[in-house]
Amino acid sequence: MLIIAHRGASTLAPENTLKAFTLAFEQQSDGIEFDTYQHDDAIIVFHDKTLGRTTNGSGFLLQTSLADLKQLDAGDGEVIPTLEAVLATVPDGALCNIEVKHLRHAETWVQDVKRAVEDAQINPNALLISSFNHHWLAEISALWPQVAVGALTATYALDATYCARQLKAKSINIALDVVNADFVNAAKQEGLDVYVYTVDEPEDMLQLKLWGVTGIFTNVPDIAKQVVG
Repeated sequence: MLIIAHRGASTLAPENTLKAFTLAFEQQSDGIEFDTYQHDDAIIVFHDKTLGRTTNGSGFLLQTSLADLKQLDAGDGEVIPTLEAVLATVPDGALCNIEVKHLRHAETWVQDVKRAVEDAQINPNALLISSFNHHWLAEISALWPQVAVGALTATYALDATYCARQLKAKSINIALDVVNADFVNAAKQEGLDVYVYTVDEPEDMLQLKLWGVTGIFTNVPDIAKQVVG
């Protein structure tokens, strides 16, 4: 079972910062997950629409210039990183799950991500693009059919794998609150990987490993590595 650091090692370092991602890999995480917004001037790694929770700024992320964003403290003196900066922290072979929080123009997004991946010498096979907005995933897949997509959901639908089949997704990324053994079995029978978020309790980690999930997103990758070996 893969251990994916959720927004980096985000319990011990500010979430979605280079410090958090670097620490995650120092803790032997198998990969990282992070959130992105397609800003006018760059793809920004950040979770919220607004700046107040995780920085010393205020207002809306997308209404703030890139120059002003770079002046903010995202915790421990860290800055809000761009996609390029985050990819530079990823070691060879590590999984990189890019969650799309805002997509303005799919064609430009694909061009920018491809360029960043190439510059960082990331193996495209180690990428997983996920989103709760499955329309965006469909747009990205149409433009970049080689990249794997993960259908994010917080729902155990009546047809458990319908959304993933429609997208020809590689995985379903599902909330811990709704996943169960039957869901995992149904997804695996369709050839889908199953990633579960957000898993911080050892008891849950061991249960999910028993069910055979592909991986978990966790804020405590160091503990997860100890618990599941």
